[in-house]
Amino acid sequence: MTKGHVYLVGAGPGDPKLITVYGLECIQKADVILYDRLISQELLTHAKEGAELIFCGKLPGKHELIQEEIHALLVQKANEGKVVTRLKGGDPAVFGRVGEEAEVLKDNDIKYEIIPGVTSGIAAAAYAGIPVTHRDYGSSFAMVTGHGRASKGADHLNWDALANGIDTIAFYMGIGNLTYICQQMVAHGRSAHTPVAIIHWGTTTKQRTVTGTLLTIEEEVKKAAIIHPSIVLVGDVVNLREKLQWFEEAQTPLLQED
Repeated sequence: MTKGHVYLVGAGPGDPKLITVYGLECIQKADVILYDRLISQELLTHAKEGAELIFCGKLPGKHELIQEEIHALLVQKANEGKVVTRLKGGDPAVFGRVGEEAEVLKDNDIKYEIIPGVTSGIAAAAYAGIPVTHRDYGSSFAMVTGHGRASKGADHLNWDALANGIDTIAFYMGIGNLTYICQQMVAHGRSAHTPVAIIHWGTTTKQRTVTGTLLTIEEEVKKAAIIHPSIVLVGDVVNLREKLQWFEEAQTPLLQED
């Protein structure tokens, strides 16, 4: 039997319109779609009739399928000669474990393609009215895991470089470690008055944004009851939100109608 083909696709940050043209084509032609929790369910309506849809969602501490099971399914379905689309939130190469999945496919002699997507660290910020770079406020930008302090093992992040060498930092999956992130940034030299934004469910109609500083943001998050999924954005560019915010203002009439 001829082996199938696997597409490792970035679905974008939440707004279904932000998927790429090629990414949408991969959904439409797939025999099997393995999809994650944070993708827009609207994207699945583009699947062809009879396509097999497999949920691979992950919550903190609770995985529908563990990563090894996802690997096994990719190999199994491709070996059955099927076109498989692995649909991931944001960009698959930004904390999406696409490298591990591609390695498994390569080791099993299965053809694959990696289809980039719009990553949430940039898109959620833009929808909150915060450009991650700006000639006057920030010429460097980093995307960092918010799981820097692992429960098992050491923290491998270079906090000194982050605090002193990067203007704007997007921490992914960082809301649970917000206290630690703020403490480390200040301890390594970043001003406690550095602006911070927390963007919850960025680019979706559920988007909410809370702002503060490294000193105050924890209290603001508690007051607003913000939880995951959220992007933690640190840097002077956050100050531009007051003038440039557009998406949440546009959503307000819609929310009032609901």
